[in-house]
Amino acid sequence: MTQQPNWSPRFESGLHPHIARFNASINFDIELIEYDITGSQAHAKMLAHTGIISELEGEQLVSGLEQIRQEYRSGKFTPGVDAEDVHFAVERRLTEITGDVGKKLHTARSRNDQVGTDTRLYLRAQIEQIQRQIREFQSVLLDIAEQNVETLIPGYTHLQRAQPLSLAHHLLAYFQMLERDCQRLSDVRRRVNISPLGCGALAGTTFPIDRHYTAELLHFDAVYENSLDGVSDRDFAIEFTCAASLIMVHLSRLAEEVIFWASQEFGFVTLLDSCATGSSIMPQKKNPDVPELVRGKTGRVFGHLQALLVMMKGLPLAYNKDLQEDKEGLFDSVKTVTDCLESMTILLREGLQFRNRRLADAVCEDFSNATDVADYLATKGVPFREAYNLVGKVVKTCIATNKLLKDLTLEEWKQLHPAFEADIYQAINPLQVVAARNSYGGTGFTQVREALKNARATLNVPTR
Repeated sequence: MTQQPNWSPRFESGLHPHIARFNASINFDIELIEYDITGSQAHAKMLAHTGIISELEGEQLVSGLEQIRQEYRSGKFTPGVDAEDVHFAVERRLTEITGDVGKKLHTARSRNDQVGTDTRLYLRAQIEQIQRQIREFQSVLLDIAEQNVETLIPGYTHLQRAQPLSLAHHLLAYFQMLERDCQRLSDVRRRVNISPLGCGALAGTTFPIDRHYTAELLHFDAVYENSLDGVSDRDFAIEFTCAASLIMVHLSRLAEEVIFWASQEFGFVTLLDSCATGSSIMPQKKNPDVPELVRGKTGRVFGHLQALLVMMKGLPLAYNKDLQEDKEGLFDSVKTVTDCLESMTILLREGLQFRNRRLADAVCEDFSNATDVADYLATKGVPFREAYNLVGKVVKTCIATNKLLKDLTLEEWKQLHPAFEADIYQAINPLQVVAARNSYGGTGFTQVREALKNARATLNVPTR
């Protein structure tokens, strides 16, 4: 049995049931229903404003649409696959409520500009929500950082011990990544916030509409200047998914570090029960499922970005049914990012504890202060490259004799170079090694405290 068509009498029969299901988007674009209602209310007001319909008809349409909103929220309106998409479902229900007046809603509008408007309204709201979540995550990072300015953690390059760092400095690196994410989203939002409503199917309309009026009602900053571009543009969705991918990159990098830190080999953090799981057969295990899932889910968003790019690269102007495929990836990218931001915020706020004693021991058991020995000699007039080579030989000797730099006697230091004095021990003390790196943006404690102050100002919250 075929499904009756939703289109004009040009079609003599409906779709094959499988094709109807294949063609329908109602199972996922129902996500847009409230944005569709909001956009339709603005369109109805514009039709009345321009005299295309009467003021009374405009009021009936707006009121009917609001009734649908309330019916949906209460669970009374649940359209199925026979509606094909959310736009037709709303219009059909509106006609049931208002009679023939409901049939006037689609005057001077196409589903092409309608869906473009709905998607932009949806994404604008999601961007604002994600930015709020980023701010909350940044605030948690700052809370932990402020408690750990003089807590030291090994710094790595090539995943090899490099130089000790303030733990606060390490966490502030992620604060800065997230700040760029927030800025990027603001930039994307500017291009999201352009109205395609009134572009019609592709060529505009013969009716005397006022596109700027609907844009103002819907708080868009501008309207598309070209109707073809307006209905076929998905750059904004690609840009958002790219920005979302970078958010996931940053969350995944931190997740990776937490996974390392929680391992027995590192032991820098303890996972608390609220954010860890166990093994089905190994009772001693406590697994870092939250960061592992974040790391794993990152690929989903990358995949959606790739899918959007591939979908768009071969499309001729203007609208093509392929564009229906933008929504599931977009919706899932939003959900994935919001879920991961919330999960990582909870993890850092109440799911792990830094093991300060272990961290303090870690920065004392390596040669990450070797550069400071070279710097020490350089301050005494020894050319840095000469000092660098000398210290390399010292480290090699220490490794051979199973010693650390701190274990060398002053006599041994002086045998290496007469410039060494007793103050070399202070120079290679890990706290001094970190404190001395006081260049702008460095890990020195003075710089870190200033960075914390600036970060609090960025969030517009007082320093704790």
